[in-house]
Amino acid sequence: MAFEQFAQLREYLDSQVIGQPKLTESILIALLANGHLLVEGPPGLAKTRAINALANGIQGDFHRIQFTPDLLPADLTGTDIYRPETGVFEFQKGPLFHNLVLADEINRAPAKVQSALLEAMAERQVTVGKTTYELPELFLVMATQNPIEQEGTYPLPEAQLDRFLMHIDIDYPNAATELAILKLTRGEALQQEQPKIPELNQKDIFEARKTVLNIHLAPQLEDYIVQLIIATRQPEKYDAQLAKWISFGASPRATIALDRCSRAKAWLSGRDFVTPEDIQSIYFNVLRHRLLISYEAEAEGLTSEKVLARILDFVAVP
Repeated sequence: MAFEQFAQLREYLDSQVIGQPKLTESILIALLANGHLLVEGPPGLAKTRAINALANGIQGDFHRIQFTPDLLPADLTGTDIYRPETGVFEFQKGPLFHNLVLADEINRAPAKVQSALLEAMAERQVTVGKTTYELPELFLVMATQNPIEQEGTYPLPEAQLDRFLMHIDIDYPNAATELAILKLTRGEALQQEQPKIPELNQKDIFEARKTVLNIHLAPQLEDYIVQLIIATRQPEKYDAQLAKWISFGASPRATIALDRCSRAKAWLSGRDFVTPEDIQSIYFNVLRHRLLISYEAEAEGLTSEKVLARILDFVAVP
């Protein structure tokens, strides 16, 4: 039953976010793998719309936070408010206490604000004063970065980037998709009948997560996942040139993320087992932000994606 509900949710998301199937699938994978997303792309590509559509399709609330240089950690976590009528401090919850949070342009806020968000993502709790507050069990953060304007930004350090399950890179739609977007927005403006919104409750999401964790992953494929990660740390085993291109490899978090995301990908595809293609299809999204390439690689015009593609060529598929 849960699979049919997720299939309906996916169909609904694709109808609301036209031309971005990679983004909608990644959101569902993050939901199933209990992780967070970093989405990078030019403005106007329906990043906010995508997470808002997800909030409409599931039992959960949504909040968007616009990150700016003057933002404070308390603007995310909440703060203690003094109530004169009672003479006590009362905790006022911040936007992090919603189920779905959009951290828009996360690299616009200073490091202490980024740290507050990333701590909440990792620990699923926030501490204000001497008190620690648990966040909702269903908690997903989608952070965005604008690759165009970098003036006045605070780039996320690699150690903090590692907290994100996946890093999705999206681009402008083609002409046919742009026409479909025009028709959709015109229909909404005219208040035409919209697709039925599926209703997926949180209990079904948690059950689906358990099912995904039980998806069969053959021992040979487990070893394949590990070897893909080890290749980022010991590239000299495969190619001397590759070793010159990589400064730092991926952490064990990458291994866990690749395992969970490939299981979620298989389940969304209607299978109860993982294939090498499942691993390869989400490999770049899981590792794109975790691989630190050398200055030599940058001088040669290489990106982490090109280096990862080289690793994929070297590591043998079982």
